[in-house]
This record gives sequence, C-alpha cells and structure tokens, in this order.
Amino acid sequence: MFGLVAVAIIAIDLAVKQWTTSTIAHGEPLKLFGGLIYVIYTRNSGAAFSMLQEHTWIFPIIALGVVCWLFWMIKGTVSTAWAIALGLVLGGAAGNLGDRLFRAPGPFRGHVVDMFSFLDDHAGHFPVFNIADSALTVGVALAILLEFMGRRRDGTRAKKDA
Repeated sequence: MFGLVAVAIIAIDLAVKQWTTSTIAHGEPLKLFGGLIYVIYTRNSGAAFSMLQEHTWIFPIIALGVVCWLFWMIKGTVSTAWAIALGLVLGGAAGNLGDRLFRAPGPFRGHVVDMFSFLDDHAGHFPVFNIADSALTVGVALAILLEFMGRRRDGTRAKKDA
C-alpha cells in the first residue's frame, strides 16, 4: 500500500505539472468551481510561502533525508492507515524532489512547479501549491491523527494510562 500510494501520487503530480507547463504556462489561468480554485503557472525556488528562496540547494537534501527516513519508518509497519499516510508523504516529497533535481535552473537548484491558487488567479489570498504539496499535507495530518488516536504502525493501539 505504501509503494502504491507513493507511485500514484508521483505519477499524478508529474502529469499535472506536465500539463500545467505545456498548457497553462502559455495561456490564461483556468477557473474551477466558480473561482474557488484557479489553475495558474508559477515556479517556486523556495519552501512554503516562498521562504528561503536564496537557499534552494537545501531543499533536495532535506527531501532526500525525508525519503530515507520514510523507508526506515515503513519497516515493521502493518497498519494500512499508516502505510497510506507514509505513502502520501513519500509521494509528496519525491514529487517535489524531482522538480528540485531535474527542472531549471539545474540539479539541486530546480524550481518547483506550483499551480493551484485559492480565490485568486494571481495567488493573492493563499500560497500556490501542487499535488505533491497536497499529498504531503494530507499525509502528515493523517499521521498526526493516527498518533493522537493511539494507532501504532505495528497495528496495535497504545494503552491508555489510568
């Protein structure tokens, strides 16, 4: 399940980024759901909210560390919910890592393609994001929820203190 979710996220992320760079980058933003979401084309050299734009090289190193940590975490994981959560995080980290390694201006300096903007076709209300960012966010939120619920990766539940 871990690998299946990760591969699906990577494939969807790559397909949407390819479509965005070949279609939206050369035309007008696409309005969805009455303007709730706009599909636009932007490149982000920094992290969330375009932070640390001058330190682009650090993000692929962090992403590589996260990917290695996730492969360590999945060992011994039998919980389907945990496998899905970790697969979402892996797919998101790998999706953006691919941009950092293979997009302009070059390896370890590549800019991430972002395309979804809430309520504005110029990203005025909320940071622009992509499928990989969404998968990371949902995966981390699910992992936090599983922790709070006492669900362990080995399929057991944490004992409540009396």
